[in-house]
Amino acid sequence: MTDRSLSTQVFQILLSLADQDLHGYAIIQDVAERTDGEVRLTASTLYAAVKRLLDQGLIDEVSSRARDDDPRRRYYHLTPAGRKTARDEALRLERLAAMARAKRLLPSPR
Repeated sequence: MTDRSLSTQVFQILLSLADQDLHGYAIIQDVAERTDGEVRLTASTLYAAVKRLLDQGLIDEVSSRARDDDPRRRYYHLTPAGRKTARDEALRLERLAAMARAKRLLPSPR
């Protein structure tokens, strides 16, 4: 795990790719839907983050899967390093939530 936490946007992008390869617009839609609109990615925010994630080896670009898909569409795939990074961040957040529960800021899980 890195010393620094992931930004909310980057963590959400990695979560979107945890169980399927997606193209950029589908990532934007998935994040908005999963977070009930709390996290909204613009195209510029998404593609700046995608470039960094590609450079860091946390995601890969894959060719489109469907024959009828737009050939200009780029799909992204979570690498093993990206999966580990997302898991480490989820564990970090889980530890923080446990601390908040211990201080009675959050209810205990039932």
